[in-house]
Amino acid sequence: MIAVTVAGANAATMPRMSDGRLLQVNVSPGGVPKLPVGSARVTSAGVEGDRQAADTVHGGPHRAVALLGIEAIERLRAEGHPIGPGTTGENLTTSGFDVSCLAVGTRLAIGDELILEVSHAASPCRTIRDSFTDGRFGRLSINVHPEDSRMYARVIRPGVVRPDDPIRIEAATDASAVDYQVADRLDQAERESSVAFWESAIAAGIDVKLLDDGEIAVAATPELPGPIFNAGLGFAHLPNLVDRAQAHFARHGVRGWILADDPPWEGARSDVTLARYALDEPIHAVSADDVSVRELTRREVGPWADVIVAASEMPRAVGEAWRRLEQHLALVPHHHRFVAEIDGVAVGAGSLHLHHHLGWLRAGSVLPAHRGHGIQRALIAHRVAHAHRLGADAIGASTVEGGASAANVERLGFRRIGTRRSYAAGPKA
Repeated sequence: MIAVTVAGANAATMPRMSDGRLLQVNVSPGGVPKLPVGSARVTSAGVEGDRQAADTVHGGPHRAVALLGIEAIERLRAEGHPIGPGTTGENLTTSGFDVSCLAVGTRLAIGDELILEVSHAASPCRTIRDSFTDGRFGRLSINVHPEDSRMYARVIRPGVVRPDDPIRIEAATDASAVDYQVADRLDQAERESSVAFWESAIAAGIDVKLLDDGEIAVAATPELPGPIFNAGLGFAHLPNLVDRAQAHFARHGVRGWILADDPPWEGARSDVTLARYALDEPIHAVSADDVSVRELTRREVGPWADVIVAASEMPRAVGEAWRRLEQHLALVPHHHRFVAEIDGVAVGAGSLHLHHHLGWLRAGSVLPAHRGHGIQRALIAHRVAHAHRLGADAIGASTVEGGASAANVERLGFRRIGTRRSYAAGPKA
């Protein structure tokens, strides 16, 4: 199974059904501390009456509710930290079990109505530094202290909650919660890779209007039509912020494409469906007759872009932009370019971007005259092996659903974990 952040508990350490209760419900108009209230309704949009100051870092349907146990708070108090319920921004302070020891997918039935599902750990940030004597907010990181992390949860059934409500715990049985974490890692890697690509275009003098805020990124390029340079990423997990992409496209007068799970606005219709794949096991080397695959040095510029432009049949202006930006992309840390050659002539090309131990495959192309001979699979396998050598514990890829690339990654053992759909937006949509 692909590596994800999950809890440390097992069946033997899971609390009994009667062990938990809700100690405190906390809200704020933004930022910390969150202050206690007598009751609150919780929906997929979050806790009513609560707001996040950094809404690209917190919030959204998969991070609707933040939880922290009083047990963790008391351990930190014993170390001398000035922490208390709500001071680090949790919405619900629980009692009776360590929240961060619950596996992803665990469901919590709170009171008579609300049902939550643990989605993933909440990464600490400097906003909560005043809850620590030395300002080292990393003390709440699940990677450092697995029992003392805040956890996020999505809402399965909305409801009103109050202090002293009982909490009933159901062990995780649905694999979709883990797949969500995998998809989140893939999206983060894709966003970072795309931002590196767009920033390379900017460095080449191309007029890319880039919005990069936390976990969303939107590019608008008036001089270059099409989804390569006009796209919005990160909205599958933050659909509540899709208006920012729409506004960015409208501001710069472009037609853009937003990747999302579901229609991001009423009446939205997708034009392309992309299948998402993950792989966590090394694969055997794949060879194609008379073909060699190698990584280009930073000074080797030209063959990689030439193959991709020709193989993709890009419009002339877009192709020229791709060629111009390659010299800058070649210098980006964690970005690697590869070519497949026959007698020293490039006939296939692809790239690899490393992000937090995940290798993201992108821009894989083979010239039409050389397709059907296994070159694409050889390119994929070579990049997978290279990513593992560099310390990647998982590989991700996105392909047009049902296309040749989808068939190739499936043949190599990639596991399909979902889809992303592309929705046109903006004044020309």
